[in-house]
Amino acid sequence: MAGAGPDLFHLLPKRGIDRENGRRVASPIPHLQPPIPIFAVNLEIQDVSATRKTLVVTLDQSEVEGVYKAVVAEIAKVASMPGFRAGKLPTAVVEKRFAKEIADEFHSKVVTKAYRDGIEQSKLDVYAVTDVKEGLIEKSLSAAVTVTVDVQPQFTLPEYKGLPTEVAAVEVTDADVEAAIQGMRAERADFKEVERAAQKSDYVKLSYEGKIGEQAVAELVPDRAIFGKAPQTWEEVEGAEGLIPGLGQHLAGLVKGDKKDVTITFPAEFHVTELAGKEAVYAVEVLEVRERVLPEIDAEFLKGHQVDTLEALQARTREHIKYQKEMEGRSQQRRQVTDALAAAVEFEVPASLIESETQTILRRFIEENMRRGVPQESFEQNKKQLYEDARKAATRNAKIQVILGRIAVEEKVELNDNDINRFLRMEAMRSGQTPDKLAKELGKDRERVRAMQQSLLLDKALDFVVAQATVTPAPAKA
Repeated sequence: MAGAGPDLFHLLPKRGIDRENGRRVASPIPHLQPPIPIFAVNLEIQDVSATRKTLVVTLDQSEVEGVYKAVVAEIAKVASMPGFRAGKLPTAVVEKRFAKEIADEFHSKVVTKAYRDGIEQSKLDVYAVTDVKEGLIEKSLSAAVTVTVDVQPQFTLPEYKGLPTEVAAVEVTDADVEAAIQGMRAERADFKEVERAAQKSDYVKLSYEGKIGEQAVAELVPDRAIFGKAPQTWEEVEGAEGLIPGLGQHLAGLVKGDKKDVTITFPAEFHVTELAGKEAVYAVEVLEVRERVLPEIDAEFLKGHQVDTLEALQARTREHIKYQKEMEGRSQQRRQVTDALAAAVEFEVPASLIESETQTILRRFIEENMRRGVPQESFEQNKKQLYEDARKAATRNAKIQVILGRIAVEEKVELNDNDINRFLRMEAMRSGQTPDKLAKELGKDRERVRAMQQSLLLDKALDFVVAQATVTPAPAKA
């Protein structure tokens, strides 16, 4: 992956404001090159909230006309027509021949100049632009542009060094190792049909048909008939939750051919709203019972785990469990630190940051649940509650992001090549791509690069705070 990290790192924005979207970046937007001089402007600032401001910026007629002439001059430098050398077209010809191009660029530059000059004069620390409205823009008139922005909140950083944290001592027992190895065996288990009563961890092939009162479940949810009736399916006895919640808990002791009525109470928050909180009776018939047969820990099993002996497998498993527990302790510290920071100071978070974080949380939640088989319709039915829950979490997350951003500035936390390379390696491993290919893809999407930079910077600031925290042993669990 030589060169992937540094090449991508140099694409990252550093300081400054992107005048198009209000985010911090390395350079001004391209269509303001070369820059237009800043004049004193007629500026009115209206407070919408502590973190949202409306700027009414008025450029006088001479400034507007100056922008127009600059646009015409820029286009004239590169314009060409038969009978004229490039850059030698008369101004009147340029204005007529390229009227649309001039109008589009003129309009864009007037709006951007009004925004830029207004921000420079107001000295606002802009987080994001949320709305832009312009009045009539003509070269012979003054121009008024109304820009609504979210600004960085003003607050005093709470004490963030020496925060108290509790972390459990990392101890790996022989029982932990044995349970992990048994889990490895279970992953490679075979299933053998047996002529006995079903026991825990067996798999039962069964059919079922459910009713709520006298109404068939299949009629109640016709677009999800699987919740009402199935001619055959598999269910683990007293194991992981299946499609019908709790069904596997009623199968122990049944043999092939047995029939049984099973009462199921759907959780109040069940994703199929027609069934949520309701009690159904399922007529179940056992078609087959299969016993889980674990593989022997022989040479073939050990080879499949890249070791030669049981002792080597145990040693590697112990190290893996230790690492997992250390990471769990680290995660606990991070949660404790962010909880402490959020509780230590109150301020209004920019609404656009909350909304952006809300959408991110919703998207992740929906994608994760769709991978688990939850139908898209269920999200539509519960979208109001989902949005409210996501917004509540987003408000806290956004607040922590603002605090960590301030800490990053205070402590001069910056990204380096190692941070980028580490991210590329981990993301490439997760996505199955090579780091070089991932770097090239990122290089084509500056918005994604900026989001990655922000995430890595805040994560690094959090690591700084965690490293400064005090640590005491967590009390032993009862």
